[in-house]
Amino acid sequence: MWFNTLVLALRSIRRNLMRSFLTVLGVVIGVAAVVTMVTLGNGATLAIQQQIASLGVNLLQVRPGQRLGPGGFGSGAPSFKLADAQAIASQTPGVMAVAAEARSSGTVVANGRNWSTSLVGGSADWLFVNNWTLADGRAFTDDEHRIGAAVCIIGETVRRELYGPNPAVGDTVRVRQMPCEVVGVLAPKGQGAFGQDQDDMVLMPINTLHRRVAGHTRVFTLHVSMLDGADAESVKTSIRAILRERRAIPEGEEDNFNILDTQQLAQTMSGTTRVMTLLLGAVAAVSLLVGGIGIMNIMLVSVTERTREIGLRLAIGALEREVMGQFLIEAVVLAALGGVVGLALALVASLGISQAMGVPFVFDPAINVIAFAFSAAIGVVFGYVPARRAARLDPIEALRHE
Repeated sequence: MWFNTLVLALRSIRRNLMRSFLTVLGVVIGVAAVVTMVTLGNGATLAIQQQIASLGVNLLQVRPGQRLGPGGFGSGAPSFKLADAQAIASQTPGVMAVAAEARSSGTVVANGRNWSTSLVGGSADWLFVNNWTLADGRAFTDDEHRIGAAVCIIGETVRRELYGPNPAVGDTVRVRQMPCEVVGVLAPKGQGAFGQDQDDMVLMPINTLHRRVAGHTRVFTLHVSMLDGADAESVKTSIRAILRERRAIPEGEEDNFNILDTQQLAQTMSGTTRVMTLLLGAVAAVSLLVGGIGIMNIMLVSVTERTREIGLRLAIGALEREVMGQFLIEAVVLAALGGVVGLALALVASLGISQAMGVPFVFDPAINVIAFAFSAAIGVVFGYVPARRAARLDPIEALRHE
């Protein structure tokens, strides 16, 4: 009986193919929008997590100023010193390594080309703490760090802009007015968590930057790498106590520095992205309801058009539940077809937009199953009223219908 009912429903849909297509268009758009939004949101969340993980493992970043953002970073607060990094490394339990960092900017010239970039001075553990690897060449030696030798490691963006396909290691670049030997090239990391190009920099020993480029001895960031299993809050408390003492901050005054836990940053940004994904998915789901209303409207029109057919079926012995089943199955089949087409459209759209946005494509089976089930459920919910109306027609009145 159910097979025969399904065949009748499919025949009815085929008789009005264009109308059926337009009817399910709302469901197609709704399913495609929901799945695409959630897929892109998951990809953006993963991209943020990967970008923050690229900063370093179990990493704390200590900067001058009471807070991050405009008016916070370095706003009137004294910078750090190299001795601060040494004190944290030697006096803080749970710390693996501490790297001091100073920054400047300038133009580098090589191979007949020039490029404006960030100039970074790092202490001996800078590469390790910040999770950088070399694509070519070598790291700085201890002697080069100590004496402030004129050596540098360039990022992939700088290498590409200055050298193109040619090798860079062993060549000499001019950093501002200082000739500097390129001893290595950093492996590319790409875009950072805040949208900056992490590969657009020239790295040199911090003493080199201080003495030969910047003309000062200030340290702007302390990168603290914690041991696996170390309690981040305990480490931050210890660092805070050491820096308050070294910076002579009186009791009761606020810190003139801030400590950023990259793990907390990753959780916060990922949580924000998930909330936005859910919000966009909920907005897109409204179109599913609109599609369901369209199905109910067309099914009601179909009942009116086929009143005599319904009356004839009831008159020759068809049961009310069979007539109701026929129209209910038509609605469900329409909604389910819309769901299938919507999922296929979402897959294509998600792949294309993910590549265009530069975020990973994350296929989530759960959201695809939920979206399809929801589209089929819409067929049941919005098809019930027309099906019930068809089943309750009086056979005599239906046969008289013009």
